[in-house]
Amino acid sequence: MIDIKLIRSNPEVFKKACADKHIPDRIDEILAVDGKLKQAKQELQDIVTQKNAAGKEIAQIKDPAAKKAAVEKLNASKVREKELGELSIELEKQLEALMLRTPQPASAYTPVGPDASGNVVVRSWGKVREFGFEPKDHVTLGLELGILDIERGVKLAGSRNYILKGTGCLLHRAVLALAHDSMVAKGFEALTVPVMTREETFLGTGWFPEGKEQVYQVPADELFLVGTAEVPVTSLYSGEILDVKDLPLKYVAQSLCFRREAGSAGKDTSGLYRIHQFEKVEQVIICKNEAEESEKWHQQIVVNSEEVLQKLQLPHHVLEICTGDMGSAKYRMYDIETWMPSRKAYCETHSASNLHEFQARRLNLRFRDSDGTIKYCHTLNNTVIASPRILIAIMELYQNEDGSITVPDALKPYMCGVDVIRRDA
Repeated sequence: MIDIKLIRSNPEVFKKACADKHIPDRIDEILAVDGKLKQAKQELQDIVTQKNAAGKEIAQIKDPAAKKAAVEKLNASKVREKELGELSIELEKQLEALMLRTPQPASAYTPVGPDASGNVVVRSWGKVREFGFEPKDHVTLGLELGILDIERGVKLAGSRNYILKGTGCLLHRAVLALAHDSMVAKGFEALTVPVMTREETFLGTGWFPEGKEQVYQVPADELFLVGTAEVPVTSLYSGEILDVKDLPLKYVAQSLCFRREAGSAGKDTSGLYRIHQFEKVEQVIICKNEAEESEKWHQQIVVNSEEVLQKLQLPHHVLEICTGDMGSAKYRMYDIETWMPSRKAYCETHSASNLHEFQARRLNLRFRDSDGTIKYCHTLNNTVIASPRILIAIMELYQNEDGSITVPDALKPYMCGVDVIRRDA
């Protein structure tokens, strides 16, 4: 949520943000509704003041006709007061609906671009493997090794579903455990959070209203299935005032995640890249409302994820995301893309966002500074690892000519003694 005072004082900044992020420009409409609301509230305040004064005056009037006229005027004021009260409520609803769809201007570092083509590679790590044989894709490997069953996953739950079996399931659990343990070792507090949460958590974190079509609903209980632990973790202290001495809060949460993938019909239908259910280890930071502070943590959470990929020896690069590809809520954003041989490309596996106070305003998430001033927090989040998408890179890059898969050294402590995944493992 944007501070309406900022829009009033410099509407052109927000009009540019709409243009840069390809979001409908509602700024003039916001200012018009805001103006009507201010006028209604001022008139309402004037009526209340006049009504209070009139009540005292009526008590002093002796002439019956004059008193009757004064009472009639007071009653008319009460009618107008009711009308203005109702109008103010309606205008507040209109303004909130408009404000919820107003984008945050991107940082000065963010490249202006139309879509993913405008993203900029910041750095790269690792060398893409050159195979001395014809490599297989992860679906072929998984089916031949008996560790992946897409047909029965689809039978149970429809398209974009799967089953991991045996050492495939072990590999999935291992990569999540490595990521989780790596974050705990860095001082992040581990959380287990609900994966069904109320609508206000999605509105507060900026996933609604635009992203509502991507979210599974549980209508009977008025709950929604999360697509990331960011939603419940960032909402933990909504409506509360934290103490500055307790900041930053650094959390890591592993959770199931659900996405409808609405609008992606016919896209990435084969394999584990674009699926409805997965597990993710997410890192979330809640810190002071200082640009330098949140920028420092933004850089750090990207490094945290890179270090996990480096432990796995997976080639990857970091992208600075441009305005046209970053979404409404983001102030600054990075993606990490990991090399996937079958796709012949670096593909998105991580997304790191600095949202400044955008989410905190919507969540009413605040802190009391050392001087007693109450301010909105800054919030940040990033994927540590998401599986099974990352298994595409692991399975394909660690495959052997005989169709087996060597377990990365970093995962061996979690694999129950399995060093190489074979058909008979």
